[in-house]
Amino acid sequence: MASFPLVSATGMLGSGYRAESLDKAIELGARMIGCDAGSTDPGPGPLATGTCMFAKAAVKRDTEIMLGRAVTAGIPLVIGSSGTGGGDQGLAWMRDIVREIARERGLKFRLAAIHSELAKETVREHLRQGRARALPPAAPLAESDIDDALHIVGMMGAEPIQAAVEAGAQVVVAGRSSDTSIFAALPLMHGFPPAVVWHMAKILECGAAAVAHRTAPDSMMAVVHEDSFDVFPLREDYRCTPQSVASHTLYENADPFDLKEPSGTLDTREARYEAISDRAVRVSGSRFTPDPEYTIKLEGVRQGGYSTILMGGVRDPYILAELDSWLKQLDDNIRVRIAATVGNQPYEIVTRVYGKDGVMGALEPQKRVGGHEVFILWDVISESQELSHAIAASVSHLAVHNPIPKWHGLISGVAFPYSPPELDRGPVYEFHLNHVLVPETPTSLFRTEFEEV
Repeated sequence: MASFPLVSATGMLGSGYRAESLDKAIELGARMIGCDAGSTDPGPGPLATGTCMFAKAAVKRDTEIMLGRAVTAGIPLVIGSSGTGGGDQGLAWMRDIVREIARERGLKFRLAAIHSELAKETVREHLRQGRARALPPAAPLAESDIDDALHIVGMMGAEPIQAAVEAGAQVVVAGRSSDTSIFAALPLMHGFPPAVVWHMAKILECGAAAVAHRTAPDSMMAVVHEDSFDVFPLREDYRCTPQSVASHTLYENADPFDLKEPSGTLDTREARYEAISDRAVRVSGSRFTPDPEYTIKLEGVRQGGYSTILMGGVRDPYILAELDSWLKQLDDNIRVRIAATVGNQPYEIVTRVYGKDGVMGALEPQKRVGGHEVFILWDVISESQELSHAIAASVSHLAVHNPIPKWHGLISGVAFPYSPPELDRGPVYEFHLNHVLVPETPTSLFRTEFEEV
């Protein structure tokens, strides 16, 4: 069986990479170009609003380099999780960019756009048929969860991409997809073993992130063999090591050895990582076990209200010495004030203390303040922007003058860097689905549109 070389342009479309790196991959015989364009890293906002985390100019620049080279070389280009969130708005935005580049460059190709956004009725039907499963620690999927959703996407596997290429598409622009499916689809079509392919795709998904020391995003190449794969960067000053590649196998996984895909589980317990040069690593030994049920992971977002934030610093050593009791007293005073002014309207105040436990919260093992100052972020969330702003105004006033026993008279214990201190953040969103659907087939939930560009 001949080897299958392929390249990941960059870890995230719009983050940048060197054009010469992609040129080198083409020279080395890359048979496809892939690029992930989405992530949940920026939170639920992109899916909720259909807005990409990167500017159009950045995404267009990265896409133009890939598109021109793929069409000229006559090889497929696969872009997954379009527009960051992968919903229909993001997919349409990405498809328009591809069309625009094609017009400007005079490029001709068959384009496939694969939709991953699911109608609420589709999800309800799977729920009623008993084809919905909760992932720990989520509760079983409920009708109310579906009703609350602004948008729901299904994370596609390799099969919809394969079907698009088999139908003649040279350029595939997909909605939400697993990062690995982008790179696994074509090697699997050509008969390479799933264990080798899925492990390769895991390493390739983030571009040059699996090098020993990445200073800037760039391209990464892999060559798939029948029993192993080789991976190496395209920048001469980057290098892969067994440790850097093995560590990326662990990246973004709850389990260090079992990596779940829609069609099965990759087991990397027996994986071997061998340096074959000062820049390249060969990986072998993984196993892949098909699951009895093919599953599609759901991502859904709902609005959680409207937010107004306050940011303040505290440096007073007496306040810092009794910070927990000072914050509790402030919370008590806020509840009394809010009850007297806005009544029983629901609201939430989230307080994060950076310099104490702002990052880890209750999981922080270091329980005392170790520095000479702390930064406090108050996030007031309620059902309207007007109400959250009104509550935040009371919080800022009470926080400034919240007393401690060591001080007599009125004190000013918090320094706010902005005036006014209340910063309206607008609507806030949250992911609320941690479930999978069992589709009739691996492609049945995903609609594909073709066009000649």
